Amino acid sequence: MTATTPKAKGDRAEALALQHLQRQGLALVCRNYRVARGPRARGGEIDLIVRERDGTVVFVEVRSRATTVFGGALASISAHKRQRIVLAARHYLAGLAFTPPCRFDVVAIEGTHVQWVRAAFDA
Repeated sequence: MTATTPKAKGDRAEALALQHLQRQGLALVCRNYRVARGPRARGGEIDLIVRERDGTVVFVEVRSRATTVFGGALASISAHKRQRIVLAARHYLAGLAFTPPCRFDVVAIEGTHVQWVRAAFDA
């Protein structure tokens, strides 16, 4: 039996989340958008950047947990993690010619249950 690495589990969760969002009509823009780390601070990462049919850019954090012990997938997003996602989103938006409407969503996966939370937090 082969051990599954945390990265492999994360990749599977992101693929499942993306499939779920695409079935809802969202289109993939970018996977694993990263902001480089600075000398004094850690960079941020956005798991998925997708676009709604109306042009809204959606920054998606994917969280996966095998069970709901310790609060489950949604409870695992700390204030610090949200700050890093917002940092990366601002960096991404700064590279665009204009700023489209945007929001921050979370796709929480617990076992086989997928929960999509629109506008899970604000910048």
